[in-house]
Amino acid sequence: MKTDITIINPYIDGNYTVSVAKKEEADEIMSLLLDTAKWLQSKGSQQWGELLKGHDSHNTVGSIQKEEVFVCKHYNEILGVVILKRQPSTWDYQLWGSKAYVDDEAIYLHRLTISRKRANSGLGSALLNWCDSAISFRNKKVIRLDCIASNPQLFSFYESNRYQYMGQEGDFKLFEKKLLTN
Repeated sequence: MKTDITIINPYIDGNYTVSVAKKEEADEIMSLLLDTAKWLQSKGSQQWGELLKGHDSHNTVGSIQKEEVFVCKHYNEILGVVILKRQPSTWDYQLWGSKAYVDDEAIYLHRLTISRKRANSGLGSALLNWCDSAISFRNKKVIRLDCIASNPQLFSFYESNRYQYMGQEGDFKLFEKKLLTN
């Protein structure tokens, strides 16, 4: 177990638990991500399209091994997933430029997804807010994320959850929020 993270509150709304993903959950996690990519494609979005071609730009399985993937469960069923990277990925370096560097004070959020059966239930917001208020990361003060600029509903979602718009890099909008736990 990584000693630089502490889950302060493993519960969301008393109905869900959040924990570090286990390697034996990788197939279920990837299935949930693929279902989301297929749903996005059905809506005309190419977001996460690389997953449908067998390419995972965020190396979810490797992130599970590094204890950077968190699962939200109701009983034993995984209903949500989020990747919280303690070091910027190659993708983060490209988007955040000089703000991203080894040992910076940021957590990088990727692949927040909720099972379609829990869509529009508020679970997405609850999991997003769990990331900045119920888990603590040593020497980290902000959480950063990006989203495709062509999806105004998505960046409205982040703004409604108190993420501050930090600008746009290419086709992606950048957001940041202070961690409440540090």
